[in-house]
Amino acid sequence: MSKILIIGASKGIGQSISNNLINNECILISREYYEVKSSNHKHHALDVINDNLPEIDEISSIIYCLGTINLKPFRSLKNQDFENDYRVNVLGAVKVIQHYQKALSKSENASIVLFSTVAVSQGMPFHSSIAAAKGAIEGLTKSLAAEFAGKIRVNCIAPTITNTPLASGILRNDDAIERANQRHPSKKINQPEDVAAMASFLINKSAKNITGQIIHIDGGMSTLKV
Repeated sequence: MSKILIIGASKGIGQSISNNLINNECILISREYYEVKSSNHKHHALDVINDNLPEIDEISSIIYCLGTINLKPFRSLKNQDFENDYRVNVLGAVKVIQHYQKALSKSENASIVLFSTVAVSQGMPFHSSIAAAKGAIEGLTKSLAAEFAGKIRVNCIAPTITNTPLASGILRNDDAIERANQRHPSKKINQPEDVAAMASFLINKSAKNITGQIIHIDGGMSTLKV
């Protein structure tokens, strides 16, 4: 049976995706130890950026969930900030895809799901480092979707802020969450399961004709002004 590879599976969106795929055979990778919830799941505790990746004979999908939130005024950002955001968000994804491309190409429903942010399309203050990295992810998505056309589908999800541990510094209390809710036309931010549902759909055979897309799950922020 083909396996689904989830990078960054121990927290937030990645964990929610693994929960959605509880009945699928999955390989979960994260730096932290993670107690799997299904006999169908196997976990590897390693640093994708710096460690060697495990060998997998055949996989059907890659879901790369690693990301950063680094919000600072531009004048306060160091080269190291830009380098770290690019390394985690882009170079990590490139490393994983290159390593597993051969195994992935054996699947009849091969799929890659990457993650961007609504800040790429919206132009938000204090997001220059992370938006630059995620903008590269959107470019990578479209380029790979064209290069792999007919063999591997490649899509990208661009969510708004999602209530995960990564965003806990921003969504630090109920008042902060409510202020974030009110900035969205839908009057609500994302929960991890909102984004996980789309990722789970995109690797399914039902999405067999969807590729090269940047899919916004952002409460209407990227398209509506209300």
